[in-house]
Amino acid sequence: MKLPLFSIALFFVVLACNSAPSESSVSSNESEANTQTGGTISVAAFEQKMKTPGIQILDVRTAGEFQGGHFNNALQANWLDEKEFTERVQHIDKTKPVLVYCASGIRSAEAMTWMKQNGFADVSNLRGGTSAWRMEGKPLESKAAREELSMAAFTASTKTGIVLVDIGAEWCPPCVKMEPIVQQLIKEKGTQFNLVKVDGGIDIEVMKQLRSEGLPTFIVFKNGKETWRKQGIVDYATLAAAIQ
Repeated sequence: MKLPLFSIALFFVVLACNSAPSESSVSSNESEANTQTGGTISVAAFEQKMKTPGIQILDVRTAGEFQGGHFNNALQANWLDEKEFTERVQHIDKTKPVLVYCASGIRSAEAMTWMKQNGFADVSNLRGGTSAWRMEGKPLESKAAREELSMAAFTASTKTGIVLVDIGAEWCPPCVKMEPIVQQLIKEKGTQFNLVKVDGGIDIEVMKQLRSEGLPTFIVFKNGKETWRKQGIVDYATLAAAIQ
């Protein structure tokens, strides 16, 4: 028995409609894919990705903005300072996911694009930045700033013996990378020197007097006189030799 041509055509139309994915499922799949590979994402998606093991969080605002409130364990590199930004992000693992944010999402969107163009595999930007985060009633971490170290107190602390001055900050990527090396030095040679930490976000006057232009910076004083200085990453052997 031959089916009418109209019936055959109708059969294939119905079959195609049943097999095609719905608009909502396509949207859902696209959203999921964007979350996995990076892109600008919602507050909810950003919060979920923060739970990813090994996630790296980068605040691209200024150090002053960072001090006013930031995500827990976030690193900081000012997008508007090209030298600072490029120097700091080179110490972030390009193979692991990175979450970036700023106040409104504009600077971090630009930073995300740059990072993807420079080999970072998975970068996600918080849509609306910290403003959107706060509007949803979510908190940011803000530590009470300690009193700024005075130049007089600094001078007194470096007046006698061998002193290693560590100018850095817990939110500075290369500073974080240097911390295990400094701790190893303390463990193995702690009786030979004193360590003085200068916070790059608080002790501004001391940094100016020392003419420190970047983080981290290491300076060795022997009986009050500067004998050695190095900015950036320093290997253990070099640091150990400097305090001899």
